[in-house]
Amino acid sequence: MLESAGRLGARTTTRIVVTVALSVVVAVNGSRRVGAFDIVFDPSNYSQNLLTAARALEQINNQVRSLENQAQSLLNQAKHLASLPTSVVGQLTSTIGQMNSLITQAKGISFDVQKTRQDFAQLYPREYGAATSSDRMVQDATARWNNSYEGLNQALTIQSAIVSNLDQDGQTLRTLMANSSAAVGSLQAQQSGNELLALQIKQALQTQALLATQARADTLRAAEERASAAAAQERFIRFIGDGHAYAGGR
Repeated sequence: MLESAGRLGARTTTRIVVTVALSVVVAVNGSRRVGAFDIVFDPSNYSQNLLTAARALEQINNQVRSLENQAQSLLNQAKHLASLPTSVVGQLTSTIGQMNSLITQAKGISFDVQKTRQDFAQLYPREYGAATSSDRMVQDATARWNNSYEGLNQALTIQSAIVSNLDQDGQTLRTLMANSSAAVGSLQAQQSGNELLALQIKQALQTQALLATQARADTLRAAEERASAAAAQERFIRFIGDGHAYAGGR
């Protein structure tokens, strides 16, 4: 028993010694392996990597700025292509159409060139001959008076229409000036300028219409007076005759 116990104790002691020895060896070798994996700092390599990262970041920033510039350019193009929210072209065209309608409603001597020549030659002769009947002269005088009356009436109508449009033109001008000041792009500014020009043209057309109708009325009155004088002269000649009736009465 004692020998068995001694042998068992010796074996146990031997195992403990071997285990401790192995532990020491593992510890030493492990510490050497850990030392083998220690990080070595390389300043040159670090600087190169840092410079490369900085350059890459700068390229990214440049691309971002380029995209921002492209986006702003698209926004500017959209502004330049944006049209005015409102337009006065329809209103101006409607007013011009009304003026033309008033002019075409002229009665008596019209504004048609061929018809005007024919009517004027018929109703406003340079002189009346002896073959013209008294009834014909009376009819012509009545037609001339009607023409003068209608001419004055039309001139007054055009004047009234133009005066009634003054307030509307003032409002239109204020609207166009506001649109021009608030224009966000070249297209809106160009449209505002074109509509301001259209307003000026419309006013110029109104002035032409007024001058035309006023001149027509004045011309008809002057022509009526001239034709009436010619008719009066013919009637006087017919009344006097050859003078024998008055000579015999003396």
